[in-house]
Amino acid sequence: MIGKYRKKPVIIEACQFTGDNGAELVKFCEGNLKYNGEKDEFTVVTIEGFKPVPIDYWIIKGIQGEFYPCKADIFSQTYEEVIAQ
Repeated sequence: MIGKYRKKPVIIEACQFTGDNGAELVKFCEGNLKYNGEKDEFTVVTIEGFKPVPIDYWIIKGIQGEFYPCKADIFSQTYEEVIAQ
């Protein structure tokens, strides 16, 4: 059926790679983050395979527990912080 639809609001968990918080990222990604010493970079295991995580990128944990990287500018345009009450 043709119609107009709005994306449901979903709260996700995310962590930004600042360049000095590798331990925090490893914990957040629950074993789905790998460090490649040859390239001096982190990669995250996604449903599409390994994806690089440059500094300033966010790693998002999706609603089904999957992880994926997101550029900082796209993240800030798409998400806003939820303030705990």
